[in-house]
Amino acid sequence: MSKIAASGMPITPEGELSAAAAAARANPLDDAAFGAAVAAMRAQLEAWAGRAGSSALPPLNRSTLLALDIDGTILDINGEVPPRTRAAVVAAAQAGVQVVLATGRGIEAALPVADFLGLTRGWMVCANGALTVRLDPKLKGTPSLPGGYEITNSVTFDPTTAIGRLHQVLPEAIFAVEMPGRGFLTSADFPPGELIENTTTVSLEQLSSQPVSRVIVRAPGMALADFEAAVRSAGLHAVEYAIGWTAWLDVNAAGVSKASALDALVSGLGVKHTVAMGDGANDLEMLRWADLSVAMGSAPARVKNATSVVTEPVWHEGAAIVLAALSR
Repeated sequence: MSKIAASGMPITPEGELSAAAAAARANPLDDAAFGAAVAAMRAQLEAWAGRAGSSALPPLNRSTLLALDIDGTILDINGEVPPRTRAAVVAAAQAGVQVVLATGRGIEAALPVADFLGLTRGWMVCANGALTVRLDPKLKGTPSLPGGYEITNSVTFDPTTAIGRLHQVLPEAIFAVEMPGRGFLTSADFPPGELIENTTTVSLEQLSSQPVSRVIVRAPGMALADFEAAVRSAGLHAVEYAIGWTAWLDVNAAGVSKASALDALVSGLGVKHTVAMGDGANDLEMLRWADLSVAMGSAPARVKNATSVVTEPVWHEGAAIVLAALSR
């Protein structure tokens, strides 16, 4: 495996994984167990196709768009892409599948993952759908932005009301706003490793001084149930928001989701089939949107219940299992 810097919404509950899950991570599937998992997944997929009234599964070629969440789907809690997962994604891209990383990460945190997977041409959806990025190594940079990509769509909003309401109920929380392609302004330092993008600490008032693509609220050490209750009491409206595995909140403009960005892309790419894989609340709209949706085995019940099939967790290479089953 190769380690990539972690960034963004933590992908497992604070308190770490259960002992059983931790043991599973320490003992990856051998070839026989992986082959058995692929066969079982093929059966799941064929059963899904039958229920959906389809005579065939989505082919791994140019007619298919494959949307992949990053953290908890292809990247584990240690910031590693398992080897079979990397090989499967690379093979899909080489077969012509339009692989799109669809992530809550900002651009600077998503680019190293794209590079590691060899996805230097194509598209990414970042910041939960607020930013659509075209990748092309021929694109030249500017004094403020590196080369290799351009932002083709950026959906921003005035964060003043959301920050004000959330600060009333979470006065000790850390706030951040995302500036498209320029990193984050933060009210204080985030826990180490949670934001690898450029950050600048400013006053809470300065966070609301201009339109932003996303607001992040982080309350380290706060119980998730208490955090969820506080967010609900804030009375947020006219925005989209998702709470992570821990006391972390993403807030985007109304109507923005990974699904909204992907849907806009599909119309211009000429694809006939859509496949999406994810594990978190910020993946729900994308999973409901896709023709074939896949929940990781570590996903909460409400995510699993919204999908076509459920695969193994990332540490058992669930994404690779699905891609291998589709290629049979």
